[in-house]
Amino acid sequence: MKKHKKTGNYLRRRFANYPFPISCKVNLLIANCLRSKFAYCLLFLTCNFAYCQLPISLKKAIEMAKSNNIDLKIADAAIEKQTVLKKTAFQADPLQIQYQGGQFNSKDYDHNISVQQYFPIGKITKANRQLQEELVKLAEKRKALSEYEIEKAVTLSYYQYLFGVSIQKLNNELNTIYTKFLKNATLRFNTGESGNIEVISAKAKVKEIETQKVQLEYDLAIYQKQLQFFVQTELNIVPDSATPVQFSSLTDTNKSKVEGLVTEYYQQQISVYQKEANTFKAQRTPKLGLGYFAQTIDTKSYFQGFTAGLQIPLFGGVNTAKAKASEISISQSQLELDKNKLSLKLQMQELQNEFEKQQKGLEYYQNEGLQYAEQIITTAQKSYANGDMSYWTYISFLNQAIDIKKQHAETLNSFNQSAIQLQFPSISNN
Repeated sequence: MKKHKKTGNYLRRRFANYPFPISCKVNLLIANCLRSKFAYCLLFLTCNFAYCQLPISLKKAIEMAKSNNIDLKIADAAIEKQTVLKKTAFQADPLQIQYQGGQFNSKDYDHNISVQQYFPIGKITKANRQLQEELVKLAEKRKALSEYEIEKAVTLSYYQYLFGVSIQKLNNELNTIYTKFLKNATLRFNTGESGNIEVISAKAKVKEIETQKVQLEYDLAIYQKQLQFFVQTELNIVPDSATPVQFSSLTDTNKSKVEGLVTEYYQQQISVYQKEANTFKAQRTPKLGLGYFAQTIDTKSYFQGFTAGLQIPLFGGVNTAKAKASEISISQSQLELDKNKLSLKLQMQELQNEFEKQQKGLEYYQNEGLQYAEQIITTAQKSYANGDMSYWTYISFLNQAIDIKKQHAETLNSFNQSAIQLQFPSISNN
């Protein structure tokens, strides 16, 4: 027994900081594993990971999402792809090798072998390299926009779960209030001070709250899966209970982040089209060809020689048209940038007004509303218990106080949503 007790204490100390909650039945597992010398391993393996929740901070959730998200992995692959394509800046034509045999000098059967290669000259190689470099940067800008959207989605789902927890706590508080009400109503009925209607009404309300509790558990399960989806992990992560329910206000630096992302993306897009136009213009330059041949004459020996030539694009209208099309794309991107700047500016003003509206409402509930609700509940409970207040008056005051608490929870959620939207304004699809 002493040995078993010693082993159990060791395991409890060993797993004191393990991130799974008590629901994992650690103490029960210890008891079941004490007879095995592999208790340590069995304890770890027996814990059902499907039911073990891992609390994490918002910062950690965002880090995990950026590490796990498949869209970001696709963006990384796109960057890698464009980086590899930088090696294609120098584009020489395929090597031409030709053999000729026959009676082209005399009756004798002679042979001719020639090799020819054309190389790009002028600025075409430089233009291609610059274009690929800009395409790498554009892929990086696209990834930055994806990271922004992921951070927004994780933050929204994170605080949606915290809202569900706050509603659950309110439900538990209401259950306590109405349980106490049911107790007082039953006592008054037993002493003949009131009718059975009060008891029936109290029982119905308690049953309603218990039903809502079950529904709220389903809501929390849904919110948890939404958070898990955006983080894209197999772990059953939940927000850290130490996280403040109210979302922190923003700094001007945070608000200007999206403006920089949008501006940088479209400016980079413009830079790509500029380099693309330069590439099409450079393709109008000639190509230099060098060649070598060896042949027999009257089947005697090999005679050698060299050739040189130019490939001149006489009909360069195609590349000229492509260059003009790229220049038009530059104008389009500039217009898109101007449109997004204006849209973002107006959106920020709208979101700022909504944020300030929700902030005013939240300040009322935090500074006055909740205090009124507590005073109403306390006073009404005492008056009703002492028989100084009728049942219907008590119910009226109780509903008023409960409504204040519910409105506070809803206002806090609206405040959080508006604050998050203000930090992460929507970006037009690109």
